[in-house]
Amino acid sequence: MTPIVFRPLDPLTDSELVHGWVTHPKAAFWLMQDASLPDVEREYMAIAASPHHDAYIGLHDGTPAVLMERYDPAHIELKGLYEAEEGDVGMHFLVAPTDTPVHGFTRAVITAVMAELFADPATRRVVVEPDVRNSAVHTLNKDVGFEIVRELQKPEKTAYLSICTRQSYEEATR
Repeated sequence: MTPIVFRPLDPLTDSELVHGWVTHPKAAFWLMQDASLPDVEREYMAIAASPHHDAYIGLHDGTPAVLMERYDPAHIELKGLYEAEEGDVGMHFLVAPTDTPVHGFTRAVITAVMAELFADPATRRVVVEPDVRNSAVHTLNKDVGFEIVRELQKPEKTAYLSICTRQSYEEATR
């Protein structure tokens, strides 16, 4: 499979594309099902303006196929909900909906996302907080080295705090 290449999301030019992804029925756990295009534009403008949050589009064969967010969990999303450590990076990812799924593509996506995050030598651990009901992502997370630490209650969902160290990622993806 050809590699996935990430570029910064441009809220002005990418919001319409991303709107179609985050409001698709398969993106229910993204929690933006009822978002309007202006809602999505505002969300990604806010992310672009934040010093603690970034969004990226993943390109597969030059075609947008992935939405990835990187955030500082000590400042947003998990602030006050766990003991943040130096080198922690939070992550969300979404594979674009398609009528022609490719077997193994989502696993390739999460592997590429993790490789992108660990490409930064300052990243020691990747921290995620998926909905407890999202069994598909729990399986993918385990495949790349995440371990569930505990359940936690967020305002919008009950989540599993899960952490992947650089070492556990490397061991899982050898």
